[in-house]
Formats: sequence, structure tokens, C-alpha cells
Amino acid sequence: MKIPQHIAIIMDGNGRWAKKRGLPKIMGHKKGVDSVREVVRSSVKFGVKYLTLYAFSNENWQRPRPEVKALFGLLENFLDKQFKVFHENNVRLCMIGDRDRLFPAIRRKIEQAEKDTEKYKAMVLNIALSYGSRQEILKAVRTISEEAVKGLIKPSRIDEKLFSGYLYTKNCPDPDLLIRTSGEMRISNFLLWQISYAEIYVSSKLWPDFREADLKDAIEEYGRRERRFGRRERECLNVQ
Repeated sequence: MKIPQHIAIIMDGNGRWAKKRGLPKIMGHKKGVDSVREVVRSSVKFGVKYLTLYAFSNENWQRPRPEVKALFGLLENFLDKQFKVFHENNVRLCMIGDRDRLFPAIRRKIEQAEKDTEKYKAMVLNIALSYGSRQEILKAVRTISEEAVKGLIKPSRIDEKLFSGYLYTKNCPDPDLLIRTSGEMRISNFLLWQISYAEIYVSSKLWPDFREADLKDAIEEYGRRERRFGRRERECLNVQ
């Protein structure tokens, strides 16, 4: 089985999962945590080196405050009670997104978790929190512009490689495979720069129902595709 080095996942469908069962929305989020745990373990098992999960977008701050607090409560609970999944699987945890908007207690827990797992090498797990790709790109542009004004960067040196070094994912390769659950056909402001050549796989499963077998299906579909990166088929064969 051909394994993508980096998988990114838009975890969608928690609310609809709960609604279908006549449950409060928070129950869908709680059930979604089980999928996170299984997908992390399965990704390590399959040999994935980088996994990026879209957990909370910039737009999600507009949700009702009780729901936002409940979501971060689940994250805090996960870091407290499910933290062993990182130790048992040799997984390094990283957060990508706007840390300044996070509740201070959550930010401290995340930073401690990052420190506690910084030497783990089986896989890097990026949790995208308070994340928006347009905002990420604008932040990079502002920083590069400020450094150019100070004379630290020559405009002629600005290329794709340099620009990528100012993104949250600067220490990761671009995703090879983007998975979205729940059947929705949207990117939702997620890794817009980084997924330029990613293969996209949409699962009809709602995120709380997404399990190892579903991840394997996505990876197998990825393995059947030919990645051209803008080249013609014959050119791809010559490169290989």
C-alpha cells in the first residue's frame, strides 16, 4: 500500500451525527474524540509521518459561546485523559493557528503537551486550532513585508520556498492527501497554500463514524492515483 507522507483531515459532521440521533450537539463532538484517537493510532500503524487535523477554525469563534467553551473543554479533557495516546505511539503534538485567541489555560496545556512530546519521532500530529488559511497567508505576507522594509529580505529573494517558511506548517512537507468527512465538497479555508497539489478524498461518513477502515480506504484510493504536479503523463513517467 502506497502511504502518503502527510495526511490532512477536515473533521466534519459532529453536529449532524448528534442531530440524527436526537442528541445535543456536544455529544457529537464527544464521539468525534474517539475518531481522533483511532485515526492517530491508525496513522502511526500505516506509517504516516505527518497528520494535520482541522479541529477549530477562526470562523468557529462565531458559534454560541457555550458551544465554544464546551469544545475547548473537550480538548482540555483529551489532553488530560487521552494524553497517553501520544506517549504510547511516539507522536509529537504541535498546534497550528492563532494562539493569542485561545483561553490561557488551554494555551498552557497545549504548550506543555508540545514540550512533553517534542522528542517523539514516529509521527507529527498538527492540531489546527483557531486556524484560518487566509489569515495565515496574510500574517506571512505582513511579516515578510516588515522584514523587507527593514532590509532583512530582498524582494527578489521571495519565492515559494521562502514564503512557505513563514507559514504555521513551515517544519512540515505539504499534504499529499486531504480527506474531508461528511460528504461536503468544500475546503473551508484550510491549508489553501499547502494543498496546492494534494489529492482530495471525500468520505460520506460523518466524522464520529470515521474509523481505521475508512482511513485505509482513503489511503488505498490515494495509492491508485497518479500524481502529476502539472506535468503530462509521459513527463511523469520520465521523472520516475
